[in-house]
Amino acid sequence: MKVAFQGELGAYSERAVYSFFGQSAEVKPCESFDDVFENVKNGNINYGVVPIENSVEGSVNRTYDLFLEYDLKVCGEIIIKVSHCLIAHKGTRINQIKTVYSHPQALAQCRKFLEQHKLKAISTFDTAGSVKMIKEENLMDAAAIASERAAQIYDMPILAREIQDTKNNSTRFFVLDKQDSPYSGEDKTSIIFATKSIPGALYKILGEFADRNINLTKIESRPTKQTPWEYHFYLDFEGHRTDKQCQEALESIKDKTVFTKILGSYKAAKKPNFSL
Repeated sequence: MKVAFQGELGAYSERAVYSFFGQSAEVKPCESFDDVFENVKNGNINYGVVPIENSVEGSVNRTYDLFLEYDLKVCGEIIIKVSHCLIAHKGTRINQIKTVYSHPQALAQCRKFLEQHKLKAISTFDTAGSVKMIKEENLMDAAAIASERAAQIYDMPILAREIQDTKNNSTRFFVLDKQDSPYSGEDKTSIIFATKSIPGALYKILGEFADRNINLTKIESRPTKQTPWEYHFYLDFEGHRTDKQCQEALESIKDKTVFTKILGSYKAAKKPNFSL
């Protein structure tokens, strides 16, 4: 079982892989989300795991955009708690640190901590990769924001734990495959669509789900990138695409949209317990 993810060993995406597939999974770190999609498309690995949104900072836009470029399916969902640590070289104290490196989302999730300690934030492509970088480049006045596992992997001490602004911080991940999952009874479905440029177009589309008592769990708009001020809509709803009412809703919106793409149906992930 080979599973690709974006980042270095110790990244939160790696943790999501093990959470879904178990510790026996063979992981393949990739430099970018594009590489993860490409590896799944080419059959180099069995699955891919990519973040889709964070409970604090919102959607991971590049992931959404790639679903338009690749004909891949969502076959699973993972939600993991995110606990950020400040990691630096042995012997380095917080008051000696001038610069902190991490992924842009991680830096944004720790904004208050960085401001409190007057630390300069520099974005990198990965949380765990930032720990690896400051170790390899011997940056003694720098630190990284990453997971506890990243500190263990690169043998770097943790100077502060739980530095994120919001304690109930979690990230949602999608599992990529060439086909989605069968009905489980606890399913969600994700789609992309574009509306016609007429009054009430979005209202009428959403009404097809409301009329069938289908609960919508998320709606997101993204620029089409082809025509200025035109948008694609990303919609998640409860139920499997093979459910009768879901089939009817998806069929009914076809003549109300410019296009509709079903990303897949998958078993809904359990939300993390923040009281633990």
